[in-house]
Amino acid sequence: MTFNTKDGVTIRIMVLEDYEKLKLFMKEEYFNAEPLCQSCGEAVHLQNEKENDAINLSMIEQGTSLLALDENDDGRIVGFVLAGAEAPEDVERNAQTAKTLSDNAWGRIFVILTKAERKANIFERYGVSKVLYSHITSVAASKRGKGLGSRLTTTLMDLGRSQGLPVMVAYCTSFYSARQKKALGMECIYSLDYADYKDDQGREIFAPAAPNTTLRVMAIKL
Repeated sequence: MTFNTKDGVTIRIMVLEDYEKLKLFMKEEYFNAEPLCQSCGEAVHLQNEKENDAINLSMIEQGTSLLALDENDDGRIVGFVLAGAEAPEDVERNAQTAKTLSDNAWGRIFVILTKAERKANIFERYGVSKVLYSHITSVAASKRGKGLGSRLTTTLMDLGRSQGLPVMVAYCTSFYSARQKKALGMECIYSLDYADYKDDQGREIFAPAAPNTTLRVMAIKL
């Protein structure tokens, strides 16, 4: 299903057959730009690949993830959102999974997101039993600053409404992604400064460059 086309870029629902091309895009564009991945000095795209694929494919299967394609460049992927419905039991399952992960960058990122998920307490906060979880939003470097990220987010909001999901939540590791979502009406319901998130020896676990100094959980009623 095609949602919208603007300036030669079409946004549509992602399907499983898109995943191999999506993985190449993520390697080239997402992992090199996301602050926690970028600053860790590790090849995050090669870590926990089986677990990462399973998470991503489960969201694509729900029909709640989006691709942005450049129609002027043979339908090249220029952006995406991985998103899926989440229930309270998923929060507990994620917390249990976090206890089993290796101490690599992928595992450490999973852990901090899981901690933020529990602190945000979104299901009790909004009195709902299901939310739309916007997991990753990424735009190609050549298309950044042109409003494509906002288009992907607003399209996802519309998709969530059409599926009867009452709230959308996003975990923003970047200053810019949080600023974009705030501009679209999302509120920050939990934040954690990376400088305050330390290991047992008191060392900072993540130290991305400013202005990416804070993890923020953003949410909006749909």
